[in-house]
Amino acid sequence: MLRTLEIRDLLIIDRLELEFRPGLNVLTGETGAGKSILLDALGFVLGWRGRAELVRAGAEQGEVVAVFDLPDGHPARSVLEEAGFPAEEELILRRVNSADGRKTAYVNDRRSTGEVLRALSDCLVELHGQQDDRGLLNPRVHRALLDEFGGLQGQVAEIRRAWRAVSAARKAEASARERIAALREEEGFLRHAVGELDALAPEPGEDAVLDTRRRLMQGAERIREDVARAAGALGPEGAEGLLGDAGRWLEGVADKAEGALDTAIAAISRALIELGEAQDLVDRAAERLEFDPGELERVEERLFGIRALARKHGVAPDDLGAEAERLRERLEALDRGSGDLQALERAVAEAEAAFDRAAKALSSARAGAAGRLDAAMARELAPLKMERAVFRVDVEPGEPGPEGCDAVTFTVATNPGAPAGPLSKIASGGELSRFLLALKVCLTAEARGLTLIFDEIDRGIGGATADAVGRRLAALAAADGAQVLVVTHSPQVAALGGHHWRVEKAVEAGVTLSRVMPLDEAERVDEIARMLAGDTVTDEARGAARALLASA
Repeated sequence: MLRTLEIRDLLIIDRLELEFRPGLNVLTGETGAGKSILLDALGFVLGWRGRAELVRAGAEQGEVVAVFDLPDGHPARSVLEEAGFPAEEELILRRVNSADGRKTAYVNDRRSTGEVLRALSDCLVELHGQQDDRGLLNPRVHRALLDEFGGLQGQVAEIRRAWRAVSAARKAEASARERIAALREEEGFLRHAVGELDALAPEPGEDAVLDTRRRLMQGAERIREDVARAAGALGPEGAEGLLGDAGRWLEGVADKAEGALDTAIAAISRALIELGEAQDLVDRAAERLEFDPGELERVEERLFGIRALARKHGVAPDDLGAEAERLRERLEALDRGSGDLQALERAVAEAEAAFDRAAKALSSARAGAAGRLDAAMARELAPLKMERAVFRVDVEPGEPGPEGCDAVTFTVATNPGAPAGPLSKIASGGELSRFLLALKVCLTAEARGLTLIFDEIDRGIGGATADAVGRRLAALAAADGAQVLVVTHSPQVAALGGHHWRVEKAVEAGVTLSRVMPLDEAERVDEIARMLAGDTVTDEARGAARALLASA
């Protein structure tokens, strides 16, 4: 139950504190006095989406605080526990809107998110506004309302999962068909390219090896003669022979030189060793320069073949192996495509069968819920002066979709013998309001702990009909622990309220402000008289007001 609502610096409200009570609470006032602002403020603190600019002109921030009573077992307690907030007997929601647009929310003085506020609001408040009748005219909403009445949300969630599975299976099959069709168009190229690459079988790094070998063979003719001359100059007929002679000559006279030649002889010995290593390296180089002329042709042919394929496939020579593997995988995908497609077709058939089973079960459940809603509406329409009206929920086959295969339409016949038809074509504005009230009562019959708010649910009606609507609201509010808030322009409804507030607008120091005043018995008489007579309240109007209050 909503116990208090405190508003500061919001729109044309500077400071306002309201204490609501159990039972039927009515708010009245002239058009434009600010009644809708109260609903905007309550929606703001509950995290609903509404006006973008809420802060009162000249204020740094606006703030709304709502206090609710949470008895044991209230569904909001589960929401709090899931969100990590302590569940207590009192729930304090506070939300602040700064002038720069930032919004900050608190639950029991702890920072919260708008998502948590909205989850709590589903358990705390049910608002029936002036635009709700538009939903009654929308068959898509009819199906959702029937599901809500029948408690079919679990089956609807199941059918949505089944529909997503069907959609995913169909998409996978369609993608596979497109992929296989594209592969078939390039099958000839794939088979030729894979065969060509497999025949060449290039190895990573082979291009660099072949290029080095080719350049070496190309330069061998130019350097082979000089290498041969160098080998001769280093050999026995050249430096090796001369150094050997020099060493022998010096060794022959070394014993007569008193050691003066020993160092020279050692140096010549070392030089002969180094010379031998140089000669060995030159010989090996000469061997590498020896090649078969046909080898150059073979190396160039393979090198050019590798580079031509690399250009053809738009890859580096070292990536030809990976390209061959990629093309081979595409070819294998094509070869196994028919088997994959058959598996995907089976998956589609299985998903469709599962959807059909779930859809049939949901259709059956909807048919049962439709019958129960018809009966519940018949019971609700009678006290609303519509005992002759017939409300019926038609459940017909429709296009399969994420919510099943049913088209749900609310039809009515407002007079005996008159043909039934859609609400949008049969019901008048006043009748729509009463159908809406009856439907909302049916939908919330099992809810516990909800504060029901009706925003001008009685528009378009008057007299005995308005009285009937007011009495149904009063009866709804009389249930144990129930609370109903009604914004009304109907004196008949206002007279039935257990608690009455008047919303009025005034100019103070050049600033327009909205005030909400609780009314005592005398003030209620004057307010209801105003609603009956208009600007000029006469004694006759006061007498009529007293009569309405007395009959309440």
